[in-house]
Amino acid sequence: MNKDIKFTNYYKKFNLLSLILIILSIFIFLFKGLNLGVDFKGGTLIEVRTENSSASISEIRQSFLQMNLGDVTVKNFGKKNDYLVKIEKTENEDPNMIKSIKKELSSDLGSEVNFRRVENVGPKVSAELIRAGLLAISLSLAAMLLYIWIRFEWQFSVAAIAAIVHDVIITIGIFSLLSYEVNLSIVAAVLTIVGYSMNDTVVIFDRIRENLKKYSKILIGDISNISTNETLSRTLITSVTTLLALLSIYIFGGEILKGFSFAMIIGVIVGTYSSIFVATPILNYTKVSQKTVLKDNIENNN
Repeated sequence: MNKDIKFTNYYKKFNLLSLILIILSIFIFLFKGLNLGVDFKGGTLIEVRTENSSASISEIRQSFLQMNLGDVTVKNFGKKNDYLVKIEKTENEDPNMIKSIKKELSSDLGSEVNFRRVENVGPKVSAELIRAGLLAISLSLAAMLLYIWIRFEWQFSVAAIAAIVHDVIITIGIFSLLSYEVNLSIVAAVLTIVGYSMNDTVVIFDRIRENLKKYSKILIGDISNISTNETLSRTLITSVTTLLALLSIYIFGGEILKGFSFAMIIGVIVGTYSSIFVATPILNYTKVSQKTVLKDNIENNN
């Protein structure tokens, strides 16, 4: 592997690309929104297995539409005769709704159906889950900001948070564009992405700080190139092995894990990119120097 890549030559081009992606992600999110799942919108989730293997999605959907239950989505889930049905929360719900649905669906399909899983989420619970999800992400960002500020210097802290915000915004933009369902597992994936991106960034930052002490007469731009090249093998090996595991989960893990694994795949790719081309350039723009590092180290020791 080439150990003398001039990453600084590409900073402006990739920073422009990142800016465009962030603007597009925000634009798509504002005008298209997110495809919120039952966890956040409220409603009923039913996992259906039909005895009639010839039953199609269109037949099942048509049966539900005739029941006048409001917004209903039906998709394959796992095996050929397994389906996942999501029913939007309605104001006046029949307490015997599930029994009625099962009876009518069995009658329409001409065979018995089994409800393997039924989940109900009320609008109050879903609103609380939204607040809890946003709070979890905000607190994790704040905690990491504080940690980096104490561990390194304020320039490193700003750079790390900028990279994380970059990763989260782009991931949300892609989910909005592709209309992937956003549920609690996606919130967990976003929090995992935050941790992964931070880990990648800290590895490079630690090497930059070491090299700032080691090379007293080299500018921060050259220090960035040396440090990124020195950690590049580790960064790429970690990312590739993680992606292999996530791709296996995405392909073979079934429908229920697809959203989570897809978010993680996007997060790993974008996180690796941002560690090199978003976080590190900010150190150059804020003119981190050996004097800054030595001054903060003296203050911390005192």
